[in-house]
Amino acid sequence: MGIFSRLFNVGKSEAHAAIDKLEDPIKMTEQGIRDLKNDLDKSLQALAEVKAMAIRSKRELNEQKSVAKNYEQKAMLLLQKAEKGEIEMSEAERLATEALAKKEDAISTVARSQEEVVKFDGNISQLDSNVKKLKSTITRYENELKTLKARARVSQATQKINKQLSGIDSSGTVGMLEKMKDKVAQQEAMAEAYGDIAFENRSLDDEIDSTLNETNVKASNSLEELKAKMKNKE
Repeated sequence: MGIFSRLFNVGKSEAHAAIDKLEDPIKMTEQGIRDLKNDLDKSLQALAEVKAMAIRSKRELNEQKSVAKNYEQKAMLLLQKAEKGEIEMSEAERLATEALAKKEDAISTVARSQEEVVKFDGNISQLDSNVKKLKSTITRYENELKTLKARARVSQATQKINKQLSGIDSSGTVGMLEKMKDKVAQQEAMAEAYGDIAFENRSLDDEIDSTLNETNVKASNSLEELKAKMKNKE
């Protein structure tokens, strides 16, 4: 998978509204960023290698320029020596010709090295641009991932609170209260039912005792006292 394919996938993971239906969008984004960092490492290694080749080409370029200049100077010295009579002119020209041939070889190498330097400089510029773009992209995605994580935490907390407040969450506080209400209502109903059964099962003695309870006895005694009091006044 290429760099831009991964970039597209990472962007899609962030922007897609229904991404939570796929897997974990945060984990997918983190994996995408790790892939981008691996690509960045490879790009940096490639950039270093191209820069090394460019350095070698420039070094060779300067060396061959020096070599060409040196052979030209040698050819001039040979001719000067011949003019001074120090060596035969024919021998000086032969050696000078050989020196100039070496100079031409050096100049050819200079031309080739110059082309390589131009090519490598172009590659370096392109790679450097890609590396900077990749770094910028990674930083942007890391920042957006931080925002996504914060939004996810807020969303989860809000969802939990709203769920509890709406009473949908059976495992939440509201759900527990509703269950408690049902349990208390059931206990109250059971108590009332047992009370009805107990009343229906009263014995005759229970009914007599209930009728002749202390309140009734006291009322009856008061009535007799009132009657006696009224009779004495007559």
